[in-house]
Amino acid sequence: MVATLSILDDQEHPLDKVEKLAASHNWLVERAADDEINMVVEGTWIDLHICLNWRDDIEGLHMACTFDLKVPSPRREEVRRVTALINEQLYFGHFDIWPSEGTLMFRNGLLLTGGARATNAQYEALISLALETSERYFPVFQFVIWAGKTAEQAMQLSLLETLGEA
Repeated sequence: MVATLSILDDQEHPLDKVEKLAASHNWLVERAADDEINMVVEGTWIDLHICLNWRDDIEGLHMACTFDLKVPSPRREEVRRVTALINEQLYFGHFDIWPSEGTLMFRNGLLLTGGARATNAQYEALISLALETSERYFPVFQFVIWAGKTAEQAMQLSLLETLGEA
């Protein structure tokens, strides 16, 4: 029993693995504290600013991702409406608006209770999902914020799939 506990105590901190993963992808990464990492992941449409926080008390990893798209006050209610429509379609994670600044964010988490350890593939999937989801819905948010579309109009426009290359 003591040997088992010793092995568990020697396992690497979950954010150490994330930090190594970020380095392997050449993502800009900063270890803000023992339990927090900030990084930037480049996408096609956006650069995703990711903050990962580890909480020992619940053995969970929380991810909050933002991108450079502020919601002006007059459009916040419509963005909340489109956010609700988008979130209904998501299997993992959700979009939210940081109320004080009007910043859009994508949030997700990973529970590792009972001493479970995530694999690099799980961390990679968590980050990839955030980037793919944010890029997929980025145009929807732009339609609402900058084109003045309603939530329903923006969602309809986002359903159009283009074929081929221009």
